[in-house]
Amino acid sequence: MPSAENLIEVAIPTPDADSVNPVIEPIELRLEAELAKDLLRFSTAGSVDDGKSTLIGRLLYDSHNVYDDHIRSVTRNAAIDFAQLTDGLRAEREQGITIDVAYRYFSTPKRKFIIADTPGHEQYTRNMATGASTADVAIVLVDARKGILAQTRRHACIAGLLGIPIVIAAINKMDLVDFSEEVFNRHSASLQGLARQLDIPRLIPVPVSALDGDNVVHRSTRMSYYTGPSILELLETLPLAIERTQATFRLPIQRVLRPHQDFRGFAGQITAGAVRPGDEVLALPSGRRTRVRTISTFDGDLARARAPQSVVLTLEDEIDLSRGDMISSVAAPPRKTSRIEATVVWMHSKPLRPGASYLLKHTSQTVRATITELRSRIDVEHLAENSAEQLALNDIGHLVIETSRPLLADLYRDSRGTGSLILIDPADNTTAGAGMIRAIHDATDTDHKHATTGLLDVGNRTDLAIQIEQSLLAEGALVLRTRVLAPAQLATFARLGAFVILESDQLGPIAFTRADGLTAKPLQLAPEFESTNDKDTLLNEIHRMASLPTGEDDNDNGLGI
Repeated sequence: MPSAENLIEVAIPTPDADSVNPVIEPIELRLEAELAKDLLRFSTAGSVDDGKSTLIGRLLYDSHNVYDDHIRSVTRNAAIDFAQLTDGLRAEREQGITIDVAYRYFSTPKRKFIIADTPGHEQYTRNMATGASTADVAIVLVDARKGILAQTRRHACIAGLLGIPIVIAAINKMDLVDFSEEVFNRHSASLQGLARQLDIPRLIPVPVSALDGDNVVHRSTRMSYYTGPSILELLETLPLAIERTQATFRLPIQRVLRPHQDFRGFAGQITAGAVRPGDEVLALPSGRRTRVRTISTFDGDLARARAPQSVVLTLEDEIDLSRGDMISSVAAPPRKTSRIEATVVWMHSKPLRPGASYLLKHTSQTVRATITELRSRIDVEHLAENSAEQLALNDIGHLVIETSRPLLADLYRDSRGTGSLILIDPADNTTAGAGMIRAIHDATDTDHKHATTGLLDVGNRTDLAIQIEQSLLAEGALVLRTRVLAPAQLATFARLGAFVILESDQLGPIAFTRADGLTAKPLQLAPEFESTNDKDTLLNEIHRMASLPTGEDDNDNGLGI
C-alpha cells in the first residue's frame, strides 16, 4: 500500500471556455518551436525516503506533463500517490522505494527537460551514479526532520566527482517542521559547507514541501522568509551547466563507411565541440593534419555539426583511420597515454584489488587494463581519502590504471566523453566500474610494454611453439602451452591474462584469437607464416593483431567492408 505521507487530496478543476475550445496552432509551428528549445538534463539524489520520486511526481503534475490515464492509475480514493508517477517497477510500488533509474521527459514553454530519478538506498548507489553521469544539474533532497545523512553525503560526493557544477539543495518536508525558518537556515549552512568540501561551484538551497507542492512549480505563500524562485523556475532559468559545443572538437570513430570506391567516411558521435567543412583537424593517433571536406547525415550534408550529433566526416586527404581512432581539432588535442589516474565508482560484487586485469572501454575502443595501484578509498561520511586494500560494491576509490594500448584521453573536467571510462570483468563481460580520469601520464617510448594475451593455434609445429613460449616468458607473459582442445576453458584463461599456445596433430593455418575481442572468431595469419620458423616475425605479427582497436564490431577493418 502507498505510504500515507505520499498521498494528497486533489480537487479536479472545472474546465473553462478556453480549455473547451482551445486555439490550435499548426503542427509545423509547434514542432519548430519545440526543436528550438534548450534541453536541460537533471538528476535527483539523496537518502532513501527523502522524497525524490514525490518531488518529481509533483513537478510533472503541477506543470501539466502527466496524462490523465496515468493520473487515474495512481489515484486511490481521490488521492494521488505522486511517487508512483515515476516508480514504474512492481517491486518499487510494493516496497515504496526507488530501485532503478527512472527517466522522464517533459517540457515547458521555456525549456525541455530529461529527468533521471535515481534511487536512494546505498545498495543502489551504482544506479545513482549512472543516472547522474549525463546531468547538467543535480537536485539533492534533504529531509528537513533528519538533515544531512551518510547517503546524502555519498550522493553529493558523486555529483561533485561527476563534475555537476550546479546543485539545487531541496530541503523537503518543510510542512512536517511547521515551515521553520530556523530549520531551513541550519540545513542550508550545513549544505553550503558540504559544497565547499566537495568543490561544487554553486549550491542553491530551496525550502520545499513536495507533497503539498510548495516551491516546486509555484512559489509558496507559507514561507515568507524565502523570496527566491521555485524549483521549476530555477530549472527554466539556470544556464546550461555543460556547454559541450564550446569545448575542443572530438570525434571518436565508431565505423568507417565505404559504400563505393568514391566515398570514404568516418562515422561517430561528436563528444565535444563543433566542426565545419574546411576546418583543419588532426587524425589521431598518426597526428596527420587534414581538412574536413563534408559533414554527412541521413538527412543530407550539414554546414556545421556540434555535440552530441552523430555524423559522417569525409576528409580531403586519404588517411588510415579505423574504429578506436579519433578526429580532433588542431588546438588542444587529446593526450596519448597508457597510464591514467581515475576516480572509480565500483559496481561489481567481486571486490577490486590491485594487480587485477579488466577490459577498459574508452570512447569507441576496448583495451586490456591492469590496476597497478589503489591510491585510496573515499570515506563519504567524513569526505576523507583512506588507504585500502580493495574496493567493495558501491565504494569509490582513486586508482592508477595501465592499458595495453595507448588511449586518446582528456581530463574528465575538460571533456566528459573522452574523460570517462568503464571497467569490464573479462570473465563474464559484467560492467565492473565507472571512472572519471583525474590525471594523465603522457606516453613515451620507454613506457612499460604489456605482455600480449590471446590464444594462438600453431597446429603441428612443436619447435615454433617452444620458441614462442620462451620469447613470451622473457617478455613477462603468463604462458600456457597445451594440446588439450577445450575452447571455452582456454578462452577463459586468455581473458584472464594468459597467452595460450595450442598445439595439435594437424598442420593447418596458424590462427590467433584476441583475448579482448568481443567475438571468438580467430584471425587467420597470412599463408607465408604457415611455414615460417622465424618466431620474431611471427611474434611481431601477433603483437600487431593484438593491438588493433576493438569494439562492438570486431570485423571492422577500417575499410568499411
